[in-house]
Amino acid sequence: MVGTASFVKKLGNSIMKVSESKSSSWWYNHHMRAASRAIFERIPLVDLVLEVRDARIPLSSEYAQLRNFPSSSKNIIVLNKMDLASRSKTKEWMTYFKELNYTPYAINSHNKDNIKEFLNFLQARIRDIRRATHSSNTQTTTIMVVGIPNVGKSAFANSLHQIGRISAAEKGKLKHATVSPHPGETKNITSYKIASNPNIYILDTPGILPPEILDAQLSSKLALTGGFVDSLVDQSMLGQYFLSILNFSDEYKKWDNVSTMDEKENQIMNDHTQDCVVQSVRGALFQEIASFKGNMEDEKDMVQLIEAQFTTLRKAFNVSLDSFEDANSVVATKLINLYRTGRLGHYTLDTLPRSCEY
Repeated sequence: MVGTASFVKKLGNSIMKVSESKSSSWWYNHHMRAASRAIFERIPLVDLVLEVRDARIPLSSEYAQLRNFPSSSKNIIVLNKMDLASRSKTKEWMTYFKELNYTPYAINSHNKDNIKEFLNFLQARIRDIRRATHSSNTQTTTIMVVGIPNVGKSAFANSLHQIGRISAAEKGKLKHATVSPHPGETKNITSYKIASNPNIYILDTPGILPPEILDAQLSSKLALTGGFVDSLVDQSMLGQYFLSILNFSDEYKKWDNVSTMDEKENQIMNDHTQDCVVQSVRGALFQEIASFKGNMEDEKDMVQLIEAQFTTLRKAFNVSLDSFEDANSVVATKLINLYRTGRLGHYTLDTLPRSCEY
């Protein structure tokens, strides 16, 4: 889309500079390098690999290191955070991966019923592998969970461990992987038991990025979905990029009847996650887009719309800083938080290859 291209270029180029210069201690640091080597050495030794991807970016969140191990029969692509993505697009991506002979599975790591279903699917898959290889059904199975930062690997591992232990009626203290909204919190490979009779263990691994990312669009999508620490990214740029996506989507049309708060109500609400504030934000965005008379495919018109949206959002979020830049940064941070938690709609940022559209 022409209207989003300038935001992608500006945001993506700023991130690529960090990647190229290695100016951040977070980017492919010694923890990532060491973990990358350890994962590379262990993948041939495990029975299955669960590659966790973000359902909003099914291609952009690929774990590139798996390209060195092309056995699709051993790998399962887990599309996590399905609750944040477009449901119809996720179904299309599932079909796409199946046609490439991969095994995809869409999940929400925080949904217990979803995790139970996946655990049953996983145990059935292991039984099939045992039959095909004439292995003993009592043999211990080891599964490695891999992925880039912040796709939800540790939350996924915790849920499997918790549900698996409960299902097996096992006693003892539960282990917990470190879960954080910030990428790169997992530093070591850790084992968790998820089933008994036969025993199944999963290995939770640190999120690994490539040493360099030289694609502006890929960088922008990873930044928006939380694949980088936010200190690497200009929040105002990120907010502009999200608004350019929202403006082209149909999500805002669902907010037609949403009302905004009056000025007195707005002044006492400082928590942007409160339902009434979220509703006010939705209503403000709808009004700006619905009243827009320009051409969204025109870069100048899109910039004008986004500037108007930031002005309206400062009121909706009750941001009253004197500095224009500081106010926009605060607005953008709150806006991105609402997007990442699904409060502003469901978006799939990656598009299917044209020859594979369903």
